[in-house]
Formats: sequence, C-alpha cells, structure tokens
Amino acid sequence: MTEQQNLITPVQAAEYLGVSVRTLNKWRSDGSVKIPFKRVGRACRYSVTELDSYLSQNSFNSMTGN
Repeated sequence: MTEQQNLITPVQAAEYLGVSVRTLNKWRSDGSVKIPFKRVGRACRYSVTELDSYLSQNSFNSMTGN
C-alpha cells in the first residue's frame, strides 16, 4: 500500500477508532490525544499505520490489566 493509499479521511479515521468525528476533531485541535495527521492542501488525512500504532499503544487486555 503506498503512502497516498494509506491516508484516510477524518470520517473514516473516526469510524476506524470507534469515536465520533467531533471527538477526533477535538483531539486534533486541543492536542489532548496525540494521533499524527497530515495536511493535504486544506484537507486533513490520517495514516492507517499511525492509527494502528495508536491503538496498539493505547489498548489493554481487560483480563490482565495491560
């Protein structure tokens, strides 16, 4: 998958993460959650690879608490 194909819209990223677009926009604007994004012209795009990295670093197993 090329870098361009790896980029998704905020709507797709929010769905991928299981949050609302409004929440994702808030995280981006206030910096409370550090998910890297790219500007393509005036559009904001997220890398699926970066989203996967965020999920793996911020997920835990409820059985072990990790």
